[in-house]
Amino acid sequence: MSTFEFLWQGILVAMQPMNLIYAMVGVTLGTAVGVLPGIGPALTVALLLPVTYKLDPGGSLIMFAGIYYGGMYGGSTTSILLNTPGESASIVTALEGNKMARAGRGGPALATAAIGSFVAGLIATLGLAFIAPYIVKLALIFGPREYFALMVLAFVTVSSAFGDSALRGLTSLFIGFALAMVGIDQQTGQARLSFGIPDLLDGIEVTTLAVAMFAIGETLYIAAQGNRIAEKVEAVKGSLWMNAEDWSRSWKPWLRGTLIGFPIGAMPAGGAEIGTFLSYATEKRLAKNPEEFGHGAIEGVAGPEAANNASAAGTLVPLLTLGLPTTATAAIMLAGFQQYGLQPGPLLFATNPQLVWGLIASLLIANAMLLVLNLPMIGLWVRLLTVPKPWLYAGILLFATLGTIGANPSVFELGMLLAFGLLGYVMRLFGYPIAPAVVGLILGPLAEQQLRRALAISQGDVTTLVMSPIAAGLLIVAAAAFLIPLILRLRGRGQVLSQLAANED
Repeated sequence: MSTFEFLWQGILVAMQPMNLIYAMVGVTLGTAVGVLPGIGPALTVALLLPVTYKLDPGGSLIMFAGIYYGGMYGGSTTSILLNTPGESASIVTALEGNKMARAGRGGPALATAAIGSFVAGLIATLGLAFIAPYIVKLALIFGPREYFALMVLAFVTVSSAFGDSALRGLTSLFIGFALAMVGIDQQTGQARLSFGIPDLLDGIEVTTLAVAMFAIGETLYIAAQGNRIAEKVEAVKGSLWMNAEDWSRSWKPWLRGTLIGFPIGAMPAGGAEIGTFLSYATEKRLAKNPEEFGHGAIEGVAGPEAANNASAAGTLVPLLTLGLPTTATAAIMLAGFQQYGLQPGPLLFATNPQLVWGLIASLLIANAMLLVLNLPMIGLWVRLLTVPKPWLYAGILLFATLGTIGANPSVFELGMLLAFGLLGYVMRLFGYPIAPAVVGLILGPLAEQQLRRALAISQGDVTTLVMSPIAAGLLIVAAAAFLIPLILRLRGRGQVLSQLAANED
């Protein structure tokens, strides 16, 4: 069957009434959490994991994807009206969007963000549908050593992409590895690191770790900050719609942002933040009036917002085809797949095509829902910004606890929820990223399994791991991904020290 036929079948699945409801719930929740500063789609999906474990797998995954898309858009509202990005990928939008809002042009800023998100999401989702089958064909020739090398690349890039330091990212990753060792060894049947506690023989639940670190840890961190300066929300003045000049200045940035964001999101070391900064720099370089940048240029909102949403579709390419998450939300979505006994990758396209193509098609529908939902409901999202923080985070704590009890009614599980929540708070406090720890717990056992298979085939000869051209190439890329940022950072530090020494002289 061709991609068009698979996509048409997926549309039929996505158009089922229950799946439409799941998509609507997802984009509504996603927009709401994207609007609220400090609460992102990763936290929301983590909270919903234990609640949805008995629901339909396809519908739940459609809802998670809708949350992801909605969260990426919702962050633009706080960036424009509050100058506080709801998502890290919306940082660039605040540069020009908030200046437009202060100048009384908040409406056109919100409109170009919404339409740009729709255009980019539509094109990027179609790109996902047509590119994914080719990556699946390539992945089908992978053996154990190629998969192990691919996971090493994923570990390195995830550790480098999250946080300010690759070393801290690797430390977080190895915390996840250590937790993944707990339980019964899949090959020998021996208990590992269970310390005689029967509850640990089944291993650490991914949902418990994700909810604890993202929800409990974040809540404790926010509570520890104390009272902050009151945040002023800029009122939306004048018309919400764009005039002819706004349209003429926005459509090219929408397309350029899509072309920049999608491939960067699809790369193992990608991420929406990189694409938005590149898009902003591109628009500033190509602008007819570059002096407007920094004072409310609409191109500085249109391009980055398109890149933001295009990268969201791009991150689903490695997740669905190879089972590799490149963002925190993708890592939690991977946990969602595994919650239902599904492993994203090339075999999923063969064994469960209805689910995969229904999920891809639902993104097209969710994208249209976002456009219809967001423009008329700007007033509601602005009111949502006034929810008191204590109520909001108290609700998150309650929801996280009840969800964990519902999924696993055990006192020991609640104890682990609290312990991992405190661990997440400490890591957040000292600047250690959370996502690599979750990725380590999810992918650590799979990497170990592939390594042991490769060594069993080669009768323990480690050198065979690099005999395959594909495996060797992936390991070289992984080494470069780790060493190049380290060298650049050391060089930059050396230049700063030289400059300080020169100033003292």
